[in-house]
Amino acid sequence: MNPLAIELNAELNGTAAGRLMSKMGSRLYFPKGIIAQSAEAKKSAHAANATIGMAYSKGLPLILSSIVYSMPTLTPEQAVAYAPTAGVEKVRQDWKKLIAQKNPSLNPQNISLPVVVPGLTAGISYMADLFLEEGGVMLASDPCWDNYQLVFEERRNARLKGIPFFSKDSIKASRPGLDLEAINKAVKEEAKTGAVRIILNFPNNPSGYSPTKAEYDGLTKIFKEAAEAGADVLVLCDDAYFGLFYENDIYQESIFSALAGLHEKVLAVKIDGPIKEDYVWGLRTGFVTFGSKGLGSAHYDALVKKLMGAIRSSVSCANTPAQYLIIQAMEDPRTISEKARFQDMMLKRYQAVKQFVVSHPNHPNLTPLPFNSGYFMSFRTEGVSAEKLRQELLARHGIGVVSLGESCLRVAFAGLDEEIIESTYKVIYDTAEGMGKGKV
Repeated sequence: MNPLAIELNAELNGTAAGRLMSKMGSRLYFPKGIIAQSAEAKKSAHAANATIGMAYSKGLPLILSSIVYSMPTLTPEQAVAYAPTAGVEKVRQDWKKLIAQKNPSLNPQNISLPVVVPGLTAGISYMADLFLEEGGVMLASDPCWDNYQLVFEERRNARLKGIPFFSKDSIKASRPGLDLEAINKAVKEEAKTGAVRIILNFPNNPSGYSPTKAEYDGLTKIFKEAAEAGADVLVLCDDAYFGLFYENDIYQESIFSALAGLHEKVLAVKIDGPIKEDYVWGLRTGFVTFGSKGLGSAHYDALVKKLMGAIRSSVSCANTPAQYLIIQAMEDPRTISEKARFQDMMLKRYQAVKQFVVSHPNHPNLTPLPFNSGYFMSFRTEGVSAEKLRQELLARHGIGVVSLGESCLRVAFAGLDEEIIESTYKVIYDTAEGMGKGKV
């Protein structure tokens, strides 16, 4: 094993992060090679910098005119230079401040500096590399985003174990929500192995549900009890749709806020970014932030370098111009009002969907899962295949939806103009009922 990896492992020894680390994670380190040396040279090489494989002229990277005119607001350094492996320092600092603003109960002194990754999917995948062994188990909601299977099972050769977050009883309740009993049971069962690894995605994809404050407290209690009983607990907080909340009873903070200082045996990882929050999907820029009561600055530095090793050995660094565009967006005075306008647009679409669903109860073949946030809502199908229903809607009516397995149909209302929501859902309901009766 490389001496640098051994050094980082020694720093993490005795912590939850160290015990949860996979064999691959233990092998990772950030080399003191070209990138590290170039970073040092950038600070100190005032006369000449001959470290990085880039072409400069008068201290600036060479750049084609076509690129200059395509990105008129960016300097050559911002447009085409390599970004540091962990990301541009300013965007990392600014994003940490933003996390603190959005999560006022979080102490920013107790978390790491966010690391820039090329999209949230990459962040999740890197966490699997660091903390999930082949043959290991990652708990997740059932249903869940289908890419989790690719990341955890196909890439890491581990097992994705689904938890029924929404039982039939909870769906039929007057205030439907999380099945905390089922989640607690699954966590306790996994804790018997000595470690729990779970990914929480709120607002949830595909259901579009975010917990209430009471449910967040219930989840926090579950993880604390598992840690107090002796298990190390890794909680990946997939906050891709964070902030897209449409009901007043939704807890407005990420559960990362509570978990980051919960217990020495609990390691929380916040995976977020502007992709959905700021409507910049194609910029493919996300952030990974670590938080644990048992970790200090030296531990966080070791974890960040482990993650930098994963980044360096895969994509080298994230997109540079995207990071500077994000900085500009955060600093632009128009951003707040524009995001509020977009949020209001999503709220009205959600309200139109909710109105239709509430006014069409007891469908024989479609049962909506609880939804109150995000981009989506989903139906549990009964007596009809979700995949066949998807095909029928697409072929006969030109309506595109997503089937997740044979019994979950996801509808992304965020992509539907408000004025066509009622007619679209009517076709979905009528088609499902017709198929259930064998008339389609």
